[in-house]
Amino acid sequence: MSPIISSSELKSIFQNPNLIILDARVGKDIYQTYLTKHIKGARFIDLDKDLADIGEDAAFGGRHPLPAVEKFAETLSELGISEDAYVVVYDDKSGANAAARAWWMLKSFGFENVQVLDGGIQSAEKEGVEFSSGEETFERSSVIKKDGWLLPVKKLEDVENELLSHSSTVVDVRDAYRYKGESEPIDLVAGHIPGAINIPFSENLDENGNFLKPELLKAKYTELLKDQPQHLIIHCGSGVTACHTILALEYAGFPISDLYVGSWSEWSRREGKEIAKES
Repeated sequence: MSPIISSSELKSIFQNPNLIILDARVGKDIYQTYLTKHIKGARFIDLDKDLADIGEDAAFGGRHPLPAVEKFAETLSELGISEDAYVVVYDDKSGANAAARAWWMLKSFGFENVQVLDGGIQSAEKEGVEFSSGEETFERSSVIKKDGWLLPVKKLEDVENELLSHSSTVVDVRDAYRYKGESEPIDLVAGHIPGAINIPFSENLDENGNFLKPELLKAKYTELLKDQPQHLIIHCGSGVTACHTILALEYAGFPISDLYVGSWSEWSRREGKEIAKES
């Protein structure tokens, strides 16, 4: 199954009894925004509460650490998601807010039938997908038991060691100005991990906010990574938009890349870690 679904394709499967749609938008008063208007039947999933387990010190885990797999299992149960579910996730940034993070977590939990809506909620509205407002009602599902995340996750020490051994390519998907250290709007220090290369996640999208076609993404990343070690570790600010690039690479036919969840928010806060900048 492609990791991306178009709004027209979503419209065509809208009556599938196994279909569960998740609204993963983020922002101030976002739950009220969801209540005001969302794709019909969509269930709200919260980045900070459901897709992360935020600790007291971002120097250890970053701003959006993964929750324990057991906690995520409870979240899925509360959302009524069972093992046979066909899940489509959307946000308002073509996956760049939290939809791709939800996709990664569901895939890493063992779900095969999970996709991100291309173009986000805006595309669905243009396509004439049915919308609704208010609370959605659904039944809780049984808790699914898992021993751990199935997709590869890297810790800060792994990233450091693999950079030193030149065994991996570490890709920073933040905007270029953040990577270069020109300014930093979110974290405490500007700059990047020494040795990491910069391929902003926004380059996965066309001028309309849709994912580039798989063949274009394949050609683009093949060219950008041609002189780099094949093994990839993807990171961003806090392990959220990194999933957007992992999704794009999967869409293009590459193997699933490793995710450095702590990302810049962890590295930049960890005492003694070198920080690189570009003039």
